[in-house]
Amino acid sequence: MVSRQESRQRLIRHRNAMARYHKDRQRNVLAKPGPYEFVLVLDHLKAGFNVPKLFRSGWAFGAKAIHLVNIEPFDPAPAKGAFRKVPAHFHDDFKSCYEALTKDKYTLFRLEKNTQTQLTNCALPQKSAFILGNEGLGHSFNADYYPDVVSLGIPQFGEMESLNVSIAGSIVMYEYLRQHPLADDVLPQMEKA
Repeated sequence: MVSRQESRQRLIRHRNAMARYHKDRQRNVLAKPGPYEFVLVLDHLKAGFNVPKLFRSGWAFGAKAIHLVNIEPFDPAPAKGAFRKVPAHFHDDFKSCYEALTKDKYTLFRLEKNTQTQLTNCALPQKSAFILGNEGLGHSFNADYYPDVVSLGIPQFGEMESLNVSIAGSIVMYEYLRQHPLADDVLPQMEKA
């Protein structure tokens, strides 16, 4: 049984987290795109731990932007300031996100297990959008309605059913950077920022 004091402390933590979210979301309008052309699409992820961790990784790997599809407000504290640094685009549904990205000529990849196209054998285009689905429910859209969205898997050899979504996102971003190294003259500019 939860005591009245514990319940009150939880409520205060939640209010503080929501205040941080709204403050950082307002600051996000000043965020600058990273040096790479790839974007992440967080498709109906739980609003907890993984969303801010993906902002942190997106910032570290130089993401152009992160698109959030139907994601509730989250505590940005685990992002360590990255929610203010990586441009965020908010969508109520996948269709609006899809339309925006295809209009900008992005190739969309949805991360899935047990698919033929593996990350290690795929040439990723400059304009790649990586769709990360809900931790328990998967993607929010019916793949049959979006036949141009490519299923992409990360090779796994253990008996785990899947990787944590923030870990999977980081692996995909790393592979993108490996395939698309920046010119040497871009790196000193990034260090000054």
